[in-house]
Amino acid sequence: MKEKFMGLLEQNKLGQLRQEIVNMNTVDIAQLLEELDKKYLLIVFRILPKEISADVFSYVSYDEQRYIIESITDKEAEHIISELFLDDTIDFLEEMPSNVVKKVLKNTDEETRRLINQFLQYPDESAGSIMTIEYVDLKKEMTIKEALDHIKKTGVDKETIDTCYVIGKNRILEGTISIRKIILSDEMQLIKDVMSTDVIYAKTFDDQETIADIFKKYDFISMPIVDKEKRLVGIVTIDDVVDIIEQENTEDLQKMAAMQPSEEEYLRTNVFSLAKNRIMWLLILMISATFTGNIIRKFEDVLQSVVVLASFIPMLMDTGGNAGSQSSTLIIRGLALGEIELKDILKVLWKEFRVSLIVAVVLSVVNFLRVYYLEGAEFAISVTVCLSLFATVILAKVVGGVLPIIAKKLKLDPAIMAGPLITTIVDALALLLYFAMATTFLNI
Repeated sequence: MKEKFMGLLEQNKLGQLRQEIVNMNTVDIAQLLEELDKKYLLIVFRILPKEISADVFSYVSYDEQRYIIESITDKEAEHIISELFLDDTIDFLEEMPSNVVKKVLKNTDEETRRLINQFLQYPDESAGSIMTIEYVDLKKEMTIKEALDHIKKTGVDKETIDTCYVIGKNRILEGTISIRKIILSDEMQLIKDVMSTDVIYAKTFDDQETIADIFKKYDFISMPIVDKEKRLVGIVTIDDVVDIIEQENTEDLQKMAAMQPSEEEYLRTNVFSLAKNRIMWLLILMISATFTGNIIRKFEDVLQSVVVLASFIPMLMDTGGNAGSQSSTLIIRGLALGEIELKDILKVLWKEFRVSLIVAVVLSVVNFLRVYYLEGAEFAISVTVCLSLFATVILAKVVGGVLPIIAKKLKLDPAIMAGPLITTIVDALALLLYFAMATTFLNI
């Protein structure tokens, strides 16, 4: 497909190219623009019909959006911004430098400019920063016929009409009603007689992760957002929630890998930014690993007495770190999905303890057979290694299960208690256990 379009571009057959493009989905057009060289991007964008250009603009990456806005005329910019849904405009402006923001604001009417400035004042990752004002509102005194007429008149410019919001005096949210119910109800019934008053809503300063949890729990397509006086100020739609889930999952994965979160695409991020996001946690983990070195130095006489003990240290530390990472990963996921609450810490402790007993017995028995029979180590050394492994696995799984919950209790992101940090903590504890066992059982 790309080769075909490139051929038309190089032959300057823009009319034929336009006919080909108008039959495509706007998302596919945006992807095509992403793949084009910059010198062709603006040409293709400008031949798009006006009725679809704004939709295409909302789907291309922030870099392409910036390039387009900086390159087109004020009149063209005004058309794009006027056709965009307000939440898409806000998402775009939040990523743009000040010169682009100024150009956009200069080419919007006073009312839109006021709304944009209002939205930009909401904290990042809050409900207010992701909501849109393109919704259908109704009065409870309306009849079904009046409501349908109102929807037909105003709904064309709304992001969704699946759910309509019933407001009273001073825009207080009083109920909701689905378009399905409106269509199926008698046209002379009043909205107040068929609307639902059991409204689930969020407030403008609620965290976006909370919004995503509510959508997941109730299978919403959209949800109203109110201010502290319960006045309806906007709605959040499912497409925004999908973006939130992707963003939060990416952030958690990066934290679990001991990196500073970043929303930039990997191939578009320069090496210095990538290094900056990684180096701080690596420094912290490297410095914290000196504890394990100090422990080994403290028990240097034990290692000198029984040199073979040193060969089992990597196995103990790796097994302990892996066991702890397994538990922490499951608990972090449970906390993220709301399956585990802070009050469940004792249940988690008890369950991980029982799991660790089973795992520790199996690993210790297999390890004893390997060390004693295959490697020919002395019986006392084999017992010492296997008992140390048994205790390490139990400790690692319990620590890996409990630390993410403690982190959440302390208002920290549980994702930081993932593999690298758990491994560092468990390594130190495993060494202390190992040398304590060796001192006790080998009489060193």
